[in-house]
Amino acid sequence: MSGSALELAAAVRRGTRSAVDVLDEHRAAIEATELQIHAFNLVTAAEARAAAEEVDRTVAAGDDPGPLAGVPIALKDNLCTRGIPTTCSSKILDGWLPPYDATVVQRLAAAGAVPIGKTNLDEFAMGSSTENSAFGPTRNPRDLTRVPGGSSGGSAAAVAAGFAPLSLGSDTGGSIRQPAALCGVVGVKPTYGRVSRYGLIAFASSLDQIGPFANTVADAAQLLEVIAGHDPRDSTSIPEGPPAVSEHLLDGVDGLRVGVVTELLGEGIAPDVAARVREAAEALAAAGAKVEEASVPAAIYGLSAYYLIAPAEASSNLARFDGVRYGLRVNAPTTNEMMIATRTAGFGAEVKRRIMLGTYALSAGYYDAYYGQAQRVRTLIARDFAAAYEQFDVLLSPTSPTTAFAFGDKTADPLTMYLNDVCTIPSNLVGDPAMSVPFGTGADGLPVGVQVLAPALAEATMFRTAAVLEGAAP
Repeated sequence: MSGSALELAAAVRRGTRSAVDVLDEHRAAIEATELQIHAFNLVTAAEARAAAEEVDRTVAAGDDPGPLAGVPIALKDNLCTRGIPTTCSSKILDGWLPPYDATVVQRLAAAGAVPIGKTNLDEFAMGSSTENSAFGPTRNPRDLTRVPGGSSGGSAAAVAAGFAPLSLGSDTGGSIRQPAALCGVVGVKPTYGRVSRYGLIAFASSLDQIGPFANTVADAAQLLEVIAGHDPRDSTSIPEGPPAVSEHLLDGVDGLRVGVVTELLGEGIAPDVAARVREAAEALAAAGAKVEEASVPAAIYGLSAYYLIAPAEASSNLARFDGVRYGLRVNAPTTNEMMIATRTAGFGAEVKRRIMLGTYALSAGYYDAYYGQAQRVRTLIARDFAAAYEQFDVLLSPTSPTTAFAFGDKTADPLTMYLNDVCTIPSNLVGDPAMSVPFGTGADGLPVGVQVLAPALAEATMFRTAAVLEGAAP
């Protein structure tokens, strides 16, 4: 594919390239290899062409279509798109056409971007490998025998395969950063509330956040600036405008205090992944940063707390899929039997597992012992991160414990699958921003992602650090 998203947008705005041309080039890439990769649940050919033609008309009229003029973008299939199927890769939303666009989808249109399709995901964003989709798995473009990560595996694969320079995913426990690491692209989870969740089909409302995938740190910065900012339709949206990350990308890390999180480099982290993180720390030191070991003791409890809080919120959020209001309906003699039949047929095994876990954790006799306790642990993790950020400007860790694993490797035991999120979950529990930057490869030649973590609303510092890592990457 020719050029970064920023280069493509600049060429389209200047009129030296047409948006339709750019779209056709990416459509050719999709037609060539999408059958092997299966990044998309739906390619929106007619809608994309209409959007590209509109961008070209705007340029011809001497007007500016926006900072992402003519740039194809892939959308995770849990973002509402008006009149276009939105499935969450689940049978339970069969036939549903949203009556409105998600806020991020509206903001992309206003910026001149061209949505080209809805990407595959683990059903309702529950998974770390995109093997839990009702429509079959997505394959990793770097090695078709490996998973692309999850739950936003389709969005990561679409960028890695050259189907689109940009995509959007959602991140509840690492669902943007982990697939970004496994596919060798940049993936960003913004501060909670930085990007509107209006029109994102909820998994766990206190953890979910929409964010960008891109091939470069600069492209990701531009996309974040387009989708971020206050939205009165989301009660958790923070009042601030979009972060000014692009203008600080080249500020460097001279004098920046960087902490390498010891608790996220211990047991379970593959030696080749740990080695890349140490090299990344050395690269930052060479660029003038003050690098030291950092301790976030409660981070080790992140996984346990998350797998009580997230299923509890999911069991509440997914109660709306009852066969009455929209989506799948399996008829039965009584209302109760109809709901049971619909949910039995419509939800996959992992979603059922989490609904049951969450309902149990919220039940009368167990609420304090499980959900209440998990929330107290969440507070502890937040305090430990706050203490670390008094000493450090950013923190460093692996994104994923290993490089991309083979299909079926971890499906038999849910707990081994959940361990993929050990490094990413703490940021979701705390609400802080974090991003994955490709940094070399593992022993198997597959991409390794290094995670940059920052305090709430410190995206500018996080991106500066990521830009230096990108420039130093082997």
